[in-house]
Amino acid sequence: SDPLDMLNKYTFKVALPAPSFYAQFKNVPIDTVLTALKKIGFDDVYEVASAAEIASIATAELLEKVKSPRPMISSSCPAVVRLIQVRFPSLIEHVIKIQTPMEIAARIVKNQIYPDKRGLGVFFISPCPAKVTSVRVPLGNEKSEVDGVIAQKDIYPALRKIIKTIDKPEHLSKSSSLGIKWGHSDGESEAVNSKKSISVDGIDHVIRVLEQIESEDFHHIEFIEAMACPGGCVGGTLTVENPFIARSRLKRYSMACENRGIKDSDQLTEFDISWTKEIYSHPVLKLSENMSEAIKMMDEIEKIDSELPGLDCGSCGAPTCHSLAEDIVTGKAQKTDCIFILRDEIKKVAGQMAELERRMPQTRNFEQK
Repeated sequence: SDPLDMLNKYTFKVALPAPSFYAQFKNVPIDTVLTALKKIGFDDVYEVASAAEIASIATAELLEKVKSPRPMISSSCPAVVRLIQVRFPSLIEHVIKIQTPMEIAARIVKNQIYPDKRGLGVFFISPCPAKVTSVRVPLGNEKSEVDGVIAQKDIYPALRKIIKTIDKPEHLSKSSSLGIKWGHSDGESEAVNSKKSISVDGIDHVIRVLEQIESEDFHHIEFIEAMACPGGCVGGTLTVENPFIARSRLKRYSMACENRGIKDSDQLTEFDISWTKEIYSHPVLKLSENMSEAIKMMDEIEKIDSELPGLDCGSCGAPTCHSLAEDIVTGKAQKTDCIFILRDEIKKVAGQMAELERRMPQTRNFEQK
């Protein structure tokens, strides 16, 4: 994710908090969380939950109009879309070609709310590294409208301090349960309101379902919500709260917002919510036109792959550890995008700092006599 000091590059900053972000704080109203974001340096906020409402209604309308192929698969989780590209290319036509709520929110801010604002920067407050990757290497777009992605765990400490000082929060939240429930598994399926839908979370379970779709076991199902993180976005590796507690908390928040939100998708044009670029299968990665260079890159991929944990958890944004190794070699990712490698690196640096401190000469205070 991007560092917080990236905000300094822009004169007007807008935060896009993911629905899952609200659930990171115990007994803190959504308006208070949004007000705290403004107090730590953002000039405005736009809820991704509001954009999720638009995506929900657009998806429901699409399912009503387009009867084939079946089932249709949500494109909201970039790790799942990349998994389909790499491992299940025959299912690409099943993927719903609607922008993610993150991208819809960014487009609304830039094209409708602040179309003429100079120095505008739009920042997504993310629960997982897959969203970071989708900004750097967009799916369904030539370029992402998001300028930066900040990890929820990185911004959480600053917000927690500020929240304690807020007595009268601004009335900023406008989203309804339709969008807020996207933050946990089942939420998108409920929002789309399809009677023939299933939701699946956790990369292993997602793979199993996709295999069954390939075998035509699920042709009677209308809609598939597939999330790489266990429990949905509340289970992302960039979150703070226990995912089960966060899920319960988010459900309470969504129930309190039942009667708010948008009524139809006419707030945006078709261009705004549809993909602007097709995605294609990547079953075999073409590394280089030069054969000797390609062989070297393949060797490097195998070396890096052997150093990765081999869990294929999808938390880094790549569907498998091997895919991450390919992304690292081709310059699309870094080794520390793997949360386990990053943890080991942090431990190593902490150990080095402790050793340096141990070696530093002791200073003594001499009292004047």
